[in-house]
Amino acid sequence: LALAAAWELVARLQTRGAELVSLILLAAIGLHLMASSANLVMLFLGLEVASISLYVVAGFTRHRVTADESAMKYFLLGSFASAILLYGIALVFAATGSTSIYGATGVAATLDTVLLRSDGVLLAGIALIIVGLGFKISAAPFHQWAPDVYQGAPTGVVGFMAAGVKIAGFAAMARVLSVALGTRADDWAPAIAVLAVASVLIGSVMAIAQSDIKRMLAYSGVAHAGFMLTAIVAGVEGIPSLWFYLATYAIQLIGAFAVVGVVGGSAAGGSAIDDYAGLGERAPKLAVAFTIFMLAMGGIPLTSGFIGKAGVFSAAISADYLWLAIVALVGAVVGLYFYLRIIVVMYMRPPAEAPGTAIAAPAATQMSRLVIWVAAVATIALGIAPWPLLHVVRDALPL
Repeated sequence: LALAAAWELVARLQTRGAELVSLILLAAIGLHLMASSANLVMLFLGLEVASISLYVVAGFTRHRVTADESAMKYFLLGSFASAILLYGIALVFAATGSTSIYGATGVAATLDTVLLRSDGVLLAGIALIIVGLGFKISAAPFHQWAPDVYQGAPTGVVGFMAAGVKIAGFAAMARVLSVALGTRADDWAPAIAVLAVASVLIGSVMAIAQSDIKRMLAYSGVAHAGFMLTAIVAGVEGIPSLWFYLATYAIQLIGAFAVVGVVGGSAAGGSAIDDYAGLGERAPKLAVAFTIFMLAMGGIPLTSGFIGKAGVFSAAISADYLWLAIVALVGAVVGLYFYLRIIVVMYMRPPAEAPGTAIAAPAATQMSRLVIWVAAVATIALGIAPWPLLHVVRDALPL
């Protein structure tokens, strides 16, 4: 879906377009490896394959200064996060003598059968792993890279960068914490709860202040990372709710960034919210699709976002984190403001009020229209009839 949404950019790049496609596919390989690894070292290698590819993708349109800035910030902060994650893995190995998640000699089995004389090394390793993966999923306070990278990277591929990294990052975090370190949940669950609260509150408040829609979606992603972390605190029991949220949110992100690519151009660095003034009149179908994505991200009933939020809140409550669910619910209500603000701009503000806004309707390619409507239909369908996907994730475990 992401490549289809970015195909106009690929075609415009001509011979360099093949390089962009190759980098995206290479990043996908790394993300798959990261999400499916049963060994902490292989997980790190998958993360590095994906990260290095995405550093290049972020700065691919180098004729814009913001693209170079985006790539450099992503590279520098990502390198620090990778080093922190690797150090955490090394400490876990020092404490348990293994980097395998499963098996008779794995981390989980060791912690089940061996009594550690001192927990200090293990706890430090857990903390560093949480920090390293927290960067990848853009959880606060490790989210500083996301707004600048989203704004500077080519719009056509930001949807893949945002959705793919979140899926792989949460898959890895769920496997490491719930399986390898499941017996130490009392140590890491409170820390995850604090990260969830910080992400929801910081993401929601900062999104309100944005005038660029890509930065707004970046801070929205920080808040959504917080919602998904509320399912992590429930351990294995929260995994099905996490998978449902990830699947539906990824679809919403791809669709939303496809719309942003149509309105602002697939290679553009930024996209002012004022550019959406009068979109309901200029491009009614595009505005309807974007409205669906905004309502779903806000958790409005009859969209997949509502089912996803209900699931992760229920998981937190079942794990005796009622206070966390209440805080997350308050954050979700606050988040409605900036989603509804976009809808108001599209339908209630004439284009003339936005300086520089073209009156003509944005030109969407056939591929972009296909991606937008596939995502919009899936968002509504999984909100009205979520059972097919719920049945798939019901028995899902991070194995």
